[in-house]
Amino acid sequence: IGFIVVFIETLIGVILGGLAGYFGKWVDNLIMRIVDIFYCIPSLPLIIILGSAMDAMKVEPQTRMFYLMMILGFLGWPAITRLVRGQILSLREQEFMTATEACGIRVSRRIFKHLIPNVIPQLIVTCTMSLGSTIIMEATLSFLGIGVKFPFASWGNIITDVNDAYVMTHYWFVWIPAGIC
Repeated sequence: IGFIVVFIETLIGVILGGLAGYFGKWVDNLIMRIVDIFYCIPSLPLIIILGSAMDAMKVEPQTRMFYLMMILGFLGWPAITRLVRGQILSLREQEFMTATEACGIRVSRRIFKHLIPNVIPQLIVTCTMSLGSTIIMEATLSFLGIGVKFPFASWGNIITDVNDAYVMTHYWFVWIPAGIC
């Protein structure tokens, strides 16, 4: 779940951040207002509501996991968009960008071939940290009973399943690693 969520966040964030940073003016203003709107949405209560709705509709576990990945990925892209936008705003004034304009290179190629590769080091750090927070969010949701369901394992539902003394004493090798992580 974590890797797919981070991939979705990064894909949306790089595209929108690249467009906002390169074009500026009204495109930048529009995309940044959308980012501000997404920052105002409280993600945890929204995810809890959607998880409860999926419980009420009795969504299959595999479909539920797919929806969970889509929801988490769709709510996490604004931070990456701001990072990419900020980096591109500073990079687009460099001499190599003037050279790409003089050579007549297409705008899409300028953004994705010349600007985005210069943002990759910051993206790697941001995506790595986002991966950890996504795993913790998914484990929290599963612990609360609104994340990943039974046939699939998650740290949260492993810890939740330890609800009696027999399981706790005889199957410690199952729940202790999940609890420590």
